[in-house]
Amino acid sequence: MGAGGALVVMALALGLSGCGLFQGQDPENKALDQTDAIRIVLDANQPDLSKGVIYDPKAPLHFKVGFGRHGIACAGSTFQEGITPLGTFKVNAILSTTTFAMDPSLITKSGKSEAELRQNLFRDMNAIDFKGDGETGEYGLGYISLAPVENTDQPFRFNTYDGKFRWYSFAIHGTNNDRRVGKAVTGGCINVNQATLKILLSTVQLGDEVVISSDSPCLS
Repeated sequence: MGAGGALVVMALALGLSGCGLFQGQDPENKALDQTDAIRIVLDANQPDLSKGVIYDPKAPLHFKVGFGRHGIACAGSTFQEGITPLGTFKVNAILSTTTFAMDPSLITKSGKSEAELRQNLFRDMNAIDFKGDGETGEYGLGYISLAPVENTDQPFRFNTYDGKFRWYSFAIHGTNNDRRVGKAVTGGCINVNQATLKILLSTVQLGDEVVISSDSPCLS
């Protein structure tokens, strides 16, 4: 995360503590405040205690997260629908209506031009009706794709779903209902509220590290 991004985080942290984010003087959060990576700690028994932090030495910014409806997978696992994996990840794409950044190898893999992906990819992904009930916008304001640092077989790919071209991966993304954050309800990704996602989209860069851990039992 660049120095400019860190300044943005610090400034926004001072103004958003009432928007579902919480800052870093709580003793329970001190263990998170030790690295410049984005750190996320999941609690399978009490999902509402699951949290993340964007580290800044002056004002670490803590935020609530939700995770997969079927539980937590051990580090090194192959991604499965509804299960959130633990481990260390690198950001390989940042997608929103106003932001597009993607690892060049993924752009090549897509078979489409960067201009076409920039214009259409997130819009089409966020228009998918996953449950077939007419509800869309499940990624909220954006989608931050994560690739495991450990070399493991993963099902991540470009494909067509519900007639929409998409990038299928593990990610941090927003929500169309902030009440879903802090619960085990997602398809396996990490969800955050809209205020948090705005900060992430303005500070996260390609290659940034995200560490996801838990003291809860994990599925192997």
